[in-house]
Amino acid sequence: MEAEKVQKNGDDSAIIYAKLDTRPPTIVNSNGNYLITEDGQAILDASGGAAVACIGHNNARVNDAIMRQLQSFSYIYAPFFTSPASEKLAKMLSESTQNQMSKAFIVSSGTEAIEAALKMARQYFLELPTPEPSRSRFIARRQSYHGNTLGSLSLGGHVARRAPYTPILTTNVSHVSPCYPYRDKTAGETDEAYVARLAQELEDEFQAVGPNNVCAFVAETVSGTTLGCVPAVSGYFKAMKEVCDRHGALLILDEVMSGMGRCGTLHAWEQEGVVPDLQTVAKGLGGGYTPIGALLVNKRVVEALNKGTGSFVHSQTYQGHPVACAAAWEVQQIIRDDNLLENVRNLGDYLGNRLKERLGDHDHVGDIRGRGFFWGIEFVQDKTSKEPFPVERKMAPLIHATGVSKYSISFLHGVGVADGKDGDIIQIAPPYNATKADIDLIIERTVLVVKHVFG
Repeated sequence: MEAEKVQKNGDDSAIIYAKLDTRPPTIVNSNGNYLITEDGQAILDASGGAAVACIGHNNARVNDAIMRQLQSFSYIYAPFFTSPASEKLAKMLSESTQNQMSKAFIVSSGTEAIEAALKMARQYFLELPTPEPSRSRFIARRQSYHGNTLGSLSLGGHVARRAPYTPILTTNVSHVSPCYPYRDKTAGETDEAYVARLAQELEDEFQAVGPNNVCAFVAETVSGTTLGCVPAVSGYFKAMKEVCDRHGALLILDEVMSGMGRCGTLHAWEQEGVVPDLQTVAKGLGGGYTPIGALLVNKRVVEALNKGTGSFVHSQTYQGHPVACAAAWEVQQIIRDDNLLENVRNLGDYLGNRLKERLGDHDHVGDIRGRGFFWGIEFVQDKTSKEPFPVERKMAPLIHATGVSKYSISFLHGVGVADGKDGDIIQIAPPYNATKADIDLIIERTVLVVKHVFG
């Protein structure tokens, strides 16, 4: 295999750019779907970085919006002041849910949004007419990812990412199985039976930790890099919400990666038939033009706080940052004005189908799954047994590095999808304004990379 050849030759360029003594390519410019290096290489950004650049790079409308805000004022302290930019963005986010999520708390990243969600969930139970102070636990899913601060990393269930920090993570989180039909659905098991089994597992976990001790169940609506773009089977989230409702716990949906249009609707939960109590968004909100994220709060949670203290006991120095809000507002207007959600829906199935046609039969492609412009390819040693590559082989980093160095295409790659340690995927997440020709080019280069690495 090509991986073996490269590793035997000690070619560090084939390994992920994470070593302290390895310098990644330096980007000096950008244009639409392409990143331009200092050497003049134009790299096709097939994943928008980490599924962030949802309208491509160097958009003149967004650049102008940022400059207009900078020329007015660049910063205010949100607990003291507000701005037209933050008010407009918060109003748009709420209205996009038909005001079911009636407030937005705007921060600077998805991780910050998750931290705010954990605090909001806890505060909600303290603000009820009959407070429930025993609720201090969270249930999340294995092979999940919710951020890299200690609180959000405690919530996540990715073994390798948690491992170095386990002694200092919080102990009020437990984990249940993800909805991962490729590996976890048994032979002959129907979707209905699979959902029922996962719902029972969640019920059992509520009972194990004490139903009255649980603040919330937390899940990515469509999984991110630590599982690889896995949509839930039909009925899964309705069943999970029923368990939460039965015990009075909240449902928190993490849409930092899958939300804000990535899956074809502005909010991925719109396709699941549920409305969360708390929702986090980030990457597709500002498209990478500025750091921004948000916590969206269901009106019933807001009502509880309004009847209690009337405030959220939490703040961040850069919350509601005017420049970030101005950029995100313009990104969202472009998505609306150019009908980009319709484009994602129309071309999303084409992207998935073409990937399956070109790579579905490959000996080392185990599964291709996704929704909208959010697709993952999982690689295996053996197609029949689904045996993953061991993490020591660094297959996903190799695929990414080969793409950049030999075929001028960049993917987002992930490891540990099979069990938290082994298992490799790449993600393809084009900008929402990608054309059919753009998709065809991404597919052609992806096929070349896979054939180069695996033969």
